[in-house]
Order: sequence, then structure tokens, then C-alpha cells
Amino acid sequence: MEALLVLLVIVAAAVGGATYFASRSSERAAARAEAELAPVRTLVEEDVTALGVELQGLDADVAAHSLDAGATADYQRALDAYEAAKVAAGRLSSPDEVRHVTEILEDGRYAMACVRARVDGEPLPTRRPPCFFDPRHGLSVAEVTWAPPGGASRDVPACALDAERVRAGAEPDVRQVMVGPQRVPYWQGGRAYEPYAAGYYGAFAPMQWMFMGALFSGGFGGFDGFGDGGGEGIGDAADDGGMGGMFDGFDGFGGFGE
Repeated sequence: MEALLVLLVIVAAAVGGATYFASRSSERAAARAEAELAPVRTLVEEDVTALGVELQGLDADVAAHSLDAGATADYQRALDAYEAAKVAAGRLSSPDEVRHVTEILEDGRYAMACVRARVDGEPLPTRRPPCFFDPRHGLSVAEVTWAPPGGASRDVPACALDAERVRAGAEPDVRQVMVGPQRVPYWQGGRAYEPYAAGYYGAFAPMQWMFMGALFSGGFGGFDGFGDGGGEGIGDAADDGGMGGMFDGFDGFGGFGE
């Protein structure tokens, strides 16, 4: 009987220990997931806010104009996109879901561009990818030849202002994110930021999106040290080739909008 009691105590202790460690492991996994999501959530919330500000500007610009049926429909589409993006951003539970928010934002910005074109009596704009350097800049207007420090030149879609900067030899206005204590271009933020870009660019020229995806995954030899999207090892990754390594071996964004 005594031996049975000892056995029961041992089994209970083992079960309790396993439960405790499983609980701690689950807590650590949840903490890691939240740490991965938090900066991406902040990034996309900033993008939603930026769209709201742009809508206010659009409202002021077209207030003196009578909108026809097409402009009214496009305007409503932009407003709906803003509201839908706000809701989707508020419900994010993983970085993968960010893609749905940026898809909505891309559609909203295109709808705004259509409103402006209709009001100005111009043809509707060709649907092009957002500016590579910062998707908040809106539709790109041209491809420009650009190279990161130490990297090969590639053609990337750019807004008018960034295209002008690059052609003049100046630095484009690049969207920055925090990775630890460092500010880096969003495409160097690690794999957690890949869905953010996928929503903006994934619908355009699949071969070019393969290139964009490789920027985040380290598929061209750069930034393998980011791990699972947390941003670890940025220094080692830069030593291994960084952006230059990721740009080598691919033809860039040529063909967007064609």
C-alpha cells in the first residue's frame, strides 16, 4: 500500500510538472507571437491613419466640384476601404493577417486616384503597384533604376517624387521600421514584414513579387540572420551580403504595369 502511495505521488508530481512546463511554454510562445506582431501592427495602423489623412485632403480638393456617378462610386469605394482597413487592423492576431489590411489600403488609394482623374477630366490611371520605397506614397508612376548601398542596380516602381530624387542622385524617401535599436528599410525588417508587402505588391507581376518576397526571406543570400521574423542577427546578415546579396541574380521589378 505504501509503495502504491509513493507511486501515485510520483505520477501526480510528474503530471503537475508536465502541465506547468506546458503552460510556461505556451505563455512563452504567446509572448513571442505578440512581440512579432506588435511592430507590424503599429506599421499598418500608421498606414491606415495615413489613408484617412489623404481622404481628408481629397475631400477638400473635390469639395468645389460636382461628382458624377463614377467619381461618387470611386469616392465611396475609397471611404469603404478606409473603414474596412480600420476594422481589419483592429482584429489582427498574427503578422500573416496584415496582408489583408494592406490589400484593402492599396485598393483604397487606387480608388482615390480614380476620383482625382475623373474630377480633372483625365483618363483613369493604369493600376500600378505602390511606390517601392514607401507604399504610403501611392501609385508608382514609373520604374527607376536604383541600387542599395553596395548592391546591384534594379528597376523598381517609384512615385513621382522618389523617381525625381533617384534620377537626381538623391536618396529616396524610404519607409523605415525599428529592428531592435536600429531603423532599417521595411524590407530589411525580417519575415514578419513580408505579409505587409505582399498585400501591397502581391497582385502585380508574380515574377516580380517572387523577387520582393526574397528580400524578406533572405533568398538571395542576405539577412538569413533574421530568424523567424524577430530581427535577430542583423549585423551578421549585413556582413553576409545584406541588400546587395538580395538584389543579385534577379531582374528586378521590370514589367510592372505593362
